[in-house]
Amino acid sequence: MAKKKTERVREKKPKVSPNCDLDGDYTTPVKSLRDLSIENITSLLTHSRYAQSLLVLTLIGLFLRLYNLGYNSLWLDEASTYGFSVKSFPEIWQMTAAGEFNPPLFYWVEHVMLVFGTNEIVLRIVPAILGVLTIPLVYWIGKEFIDRNVGIIAAAAFAFSPFLIYYSQEARAYSMMLFFVAAAMVFYLKAMKNNDLTNWALFGVFAALAFWAHFYAFTIIAALFIYALIVKLPQLKTGIHDIKMLVLGGVVFVVLCIPLIIVTMQLFVTRTASAPTYGIQGLGIISETFRQVAGFNEYAMFLLCALFVIGIIQAFLIDRNKALFLVLLTVLTFVISYILSFKMPMQPRYLIFMSLIFFVGVAISYKVFYSLVNNRGVVYGFVAVLCIISAPSLANYYSGYSKEDWRGVAGIIQQKTNPGDQIIFVPGYMSQPFDYFYYSNATDKTFEYGASSGRDLEAAYARKGNSTQYFIMTPDITAANPNGDAVAWLREHTQFAGQNNGIYIFVA
Repeated sequence: MAKKKTERVREKKPKVSPNCDLDGDYTTPVKSLRDLSIENITSLLTHSRYAQSLLVLTLIGLFLRLYNLGYNSLWLDEASTYGFSVKSFPEIWQMTAAGEFNPPLFYWVEHVMLVFGTNEIVLRIVPAILGVLTIPLVYWIGKEFIDRNVGIIAAAAFAFSPFLIYYSQEARAYSMMLFFVAAAMVFYLKAMKNNDLTNWALFGVFAALAFWAHFYAFTIIAALFIYALIVKLPQLKTGIHDIKMLVLGGVVFVVLCIPLIIVTMQLFVTRTASAPTYGIQGLGIISETFRQVAGFNEYAMFLLCALFVIGIIQAFLIDRNKALFLVLLTVLTFVISYILSFKMPMQPRYLIFMSLIFFVGVAISYKVFYSLVNNRGVVYGFVAVLCIISAPSLANYYSGYSKEDWRGVAGIIQQKTNPGDQIIFVPGYMSQPFDYFYYSNATDKTFEYGASSGRDLEAAYARKGNSTQYFIMTPDITAANPNGDAVAWLREHTQFAGQNNGIYIFVA
């Protein structure tokens, strides 16, 4: 009797399914690219919760990245992009070789895009589209690394991320670098499983494209090669085949990047010759990167970092090498960035690829919560939480200017100036975004000068004559003029005439 009662109690205890499959018994008919057909795609979109969720997330990501794409005016770096992009292909490469601190690929693509116009939307559309296309790539990374649930949660994090949306709406190479790093990582994970030449070669190709998009992509690429060597070195006892495929992938990367590698070494020596005057140094680059990737929100950062740690622990329980992957790539990237922050300017946007590691780690933590409740709703719950914690930053981002308003400043100066008046930029390179919006010096017969020190300002003031001088200053002067004599000169010799979203106007 007691035995039967015990058996009935055991039967009532719910069983925890080791797998959380949103599709239930449905099996996808698409196993490879060869299986792509209208019939199979229709079946997938009709029956697969993963396909439906990924489609919805991608469409949301598309809307968030295209919404208000031209609202903010171009700021300094974007105006610089325009200045380089109007050059010919050979001229862009020559400027890279001569000292431009960004590779030429993004400028080449933007040069082609100028066929469609020169407004803000045209300049930003490529980063926006690449930002959208990265969402399904992240799903693929999560799927290859752990399972489809990790892929969907990581894709949701990318779709809603204020940090990634911000740089998808900027005419710079960060979104392009992230896209190519994500594509490279997809084939890298496949190559680590199958160890075939095709996937290793494709990894080398996309890794090379990432490097041609932004120099700092080399950091994550090097970390991926180091991890592969650590994992595959013990297999040398059975033969060199595994290492040979990895080496061939490396050869593809090097061959495609030889000209750029030579230039990079020269630029590295130049850029590290003196201490940086701007950027984030030391441990600050680590904490600020986590804060920005988490959505520019400290509370979200603490929550997501906690989930990231839980995800690493869960990955360790699944496969120690997977935990090593997350830890090694995170530690190597931040150690290198910490050291370089004392040698060259360092910003969290250079580490945009860390969002791949971070959000995949966060997504893995779902398994812990699923083991507690045994409900597939955990996956949807994670997606909802990622949406909710991003909402405040997104609302703030879309409700006002998030970049310097050079369009507005150009309009103000256009109204104030008379023929013969002088416009002095402090520092001088701030003329780039201003001139993008300013109608024409020839039309209103004004004169432009640049100044980055008190001596430069004194020289400009000596040319004043009977004209009115307008001094346009931004906080960048603290980097161009660390001793502060330019700001001191302005306080002594000019009158403050107002400011527009971080751009200050003075009149003499």
